[in-house]
Amino acid sequence: MKKKLLLLLTFFSFLLAGCGRTDSPNTLTVLNYGKYIEPKVLELFEEETGIKVEYEEYITPENMYTKYKAGAIDYDLICTSDYMIEKLILEDEVSEMNFKNIPLVKNLDSSYFEFSKSFDPENKYTLPYFFGTVGILYNRELVDESKINSWDILWDERYSGQIIMADSVRDSFMVAQKRLGYSLNTTEEKELRNAQELLIQQKPLVYSYLVDEAQDEMIAENAAMAVVYSGEAGLALEYNEKLAFSVPKEGSNMWIDSWFIPKRAKHTENAEKFLNFLCRKDIAMMNFDYVYYATPNTQVKEALDPELQENSTIFPPKEILENCEVFKSLDDASTMKYNLYWKEIKSAD
Repeated sequence: MKKKLLLLLTFFSFLLAGCGRTDSPNTLTVLNYGKYIEPKVLELFEEETGIKVEYEEYITPENMYTKYKAGAIDYDLICTSDYMIEKLILEDEVSEMNFKNIPLVKNLDSSYFEFSKSFDPENKYTLPYFFGTVGILYNRELVDESKINSWDILWDERYSGQIIMADSVRDSFMVAQKRLGYSLNTTEEKELRNAQELLIQQKPLVYSYLVDEAQDEMIAENAAMAVVYSGEAGLALEYNEKLAFSVPKEGSNMWIDSWFIPKRAKHTENAEKFLNFLCRKDIAMMNFDYVYYATPNTQVKEALDPELQENSTIFPPKEILENCEVFKSLDDASTMKYNLYWKEIKSAD
């Protein structure tokens, strides 16, 4: 399989809020996470269909929400995480999908549509793209492996200056919440304050708060451990044999990133063509090779080497998934509270 060079990777991204945008019927405007699609896939889609893809990236679901709600661009298709899609569904911002126009959806494992019911109860609005867990990527030569099965290790003073935390409100709070035995969807004031206090206590031990760069830092052996998504961990393991991955016993987040068509979309038919294209075996395989996250595409998984199919970092076993929760959308008051507490953590001495 082709692997991306993490440290030298550049991904072409079109900044749409400027010159070069068109409103042609043969246009598709897409918003997606950074480094979350094989660039060649976009080229092939344009070659095969004649549809010009105007492509933009973002870092976190919160960034996506801000971009979308600004209303400067009418996106035709967006990929983001479960809880943020749920929020947009509740705000009546998402169109129902016509799956008759996406026949290759049959290639997706139906069990992931069942998981999707946690945020899309009737499976009317979303198409699963990738899924996985959040855990600890660690260097086996620097970390006591007998302790890595618990979130507690992220508060161990022996690793001061060697811990990378997620630069993400929900992901970092999740770590503290699960360590305390709380739901990662809690909105209880006392529980949020307790989780915040834990994260403030931990801050002097933290090397950095990162998202995409965490795997690069671990590959370069600049830290002992990092909170990362399972797909990032799976790819990092390919580059440094000293690394390993653990989903702590207290439980974690099971996430699903999915595509949806906003109600503001002007090119729905093009969006459906693109979704069908993504479900095609050869295209889905290209994206799996590039992103290296667990795919719901059964044709891709069945074509992988048995060793890779059984890789528990990329494809988490049932017992791990059953010990995880899916993020739920928060109401505005709770979202503001999480954001405020996160700002207080980041600004704490």
